[in-house]
Amino acid sequence: MTDRYVVAIDQGTTSTRCIVFDRRGQLVSLAQQEHKQYFPRPGWVEHDAMEIWRNVERLAPRVLSRAGIGLGQVAAVGIANQRETTVIWDRVTGVPIGRAIIWQDTRTDSLVHTLASSPAAKDVSETSGLPLATYFSGPRLRWMLDHTPGLRERAERGEVLCGTMETWLIWNLTGRAQHVTDVTNASRTMLLDVRSLDWSERALDFFGIPRAMLPAVRPSIGGFGTASEGFPGVRIGAALGDQQAALFGQTCFTPGEAKCTYGTGSFLLLNTGADLIHPENGLLSTVAYQIAGERAVYALEGSIAITGSLVQWFRDQLELISSAPEIETLARTVADNGGCYIVPAFSGLYAPYWRSEARGVIVGLTSYITKGHLARAVLEATAWQTREVVDAMNANSGLALTTLKVDGGMTADNLLMQMIADVLDVPLVRPLAVETVSLGAAYAAGLAVGYWPDLDGLRRNWHIAGQWMPAMDPAVRSAEYANWRRAVERTFDWIQPA
Repeated sequence: MTDRYVVAIDQGTTSTRCIVFDRRGQLVSLAQQEHKQYFPRPGWVEHDAMEIWRNVERLAPRVLSRAGIGLGQVAAVGIANQRETTVIWDRVTGVPIGRAIIWQDTRTDSLVHTLASSPAAKDVSETSGLPLATYFSGPRLRWMLDHTPGLRERAERGEVLCGTMETWLIWNLTGRAQHVTDVTNASRTMLLDVRSLDWSERALDFFGIPRAMLPAVRPSIGGFGTASEGFPGVRIGAALGDQQAALFGQTCFTPGEAKCTYGTGSFLLLNTGADLIHPENGLLSTVAYQIAGERAVYALEGSIAITGSLVQWFRDQLELISSAPEIETLARTVADNGGCYIVPAFSGLYAPYWRSEARGVIVGLTSYITKGHLARAVLEATAWQTREVVDAMNANSGLALTTLKVDGGMTADNLLMQMIADVLDVPLVRPLAVETVSLGAAYAAGLAVGYWPDLDGLRRNWHIAGQWMPAMDPAVRSAEYANWRRAVERTFDWIQPA
């Protein structure tokens, strides 16, 4: 019998990867291609959507060749993608109308400020489960329609289409036959009613988005057509936003299970089951996944803007280390932070504050402080930000976190992982499979076509690779957390309205 496999397309912020997985969820082959980052103005971040699609076309045969398999051995393709990134393209030519605007982009700040003064803003946030912020896709679409001559009229006539990156890729993979999005990506636009799982007419009116340009909303798992390009003849079984894909890859299928992905920023998602929990305490309510024919599963999300990028700043801007792994070695030269705290509100604070006017601070500096203390404060910033999000989730959900599953590049730092376990006072576990985003997309696609029979079958593939148990004195934990909260307050109201 010929072995069969599942392919994941992981379309990320800095690169696109194609990965082949086998039935045990193990990585068979990988092909990766970076794409260019465009920064045309301060606060603007863009990608060339055509470059990303061309990369997928190149990666598809490459990853199959490296695995030594043919198209006939691919059971399904699944897609995970950078969320909130938005692209508009011509329906006939397939050419994008300008570059894609990235989730990190803040050009809509003044627009969001203006929209927030509308009485309808609160209703839109309630319907979408999201705060009105530059982070999400709806304001970007509005900005593009407002600033591209003639684009709104073309959108109203149905001459242009829009979507997030999975929509763009599926449209191209299916030879322009499928203009669709999945519920997880749709739930990040501010345009979706997270209860009905369809576009909200009130939200479309609020943002001024013509419905004719929007994709159809589909369950995450259950079929997005058959590819005619890239992987011709192979079913596209699933699509999920990257953080939801990581939750799925970590097999967090039960309410109360949570994962945190530690990368450039960090994203903590808590499975809350089939009942939508009203977001409070600065959290987001988002769709975790939906299997076709079943009710959607929801999650609470806490988004932390700056974690891994703080280590990069410490390396590249301060030049106190020459490589990211060195920060652990430097931090271990001291026993504590020496009374120094770093709050990395470089572009405001995300969860649980959502304070766009905040800016970063270093507090508690004395002549005693060395670069070792600063290194420790950098790592502790990620730990304490995680604690703030977990506290908010416990309060909002009524589900006390007992274990946190972790993934992402920062989990290689054992000192950081121990710090997080200490400040949370719960165990941290890291899976054997490190590519949890890609694995989640593969799991979902394989589930859609019967490659894996059920969720229990996926759970059996999960194996622990590392564990960290809390070991901090409760009195020290309490005192240090109080100091951290005082430091955070120093970041507020730094940027004053013009």
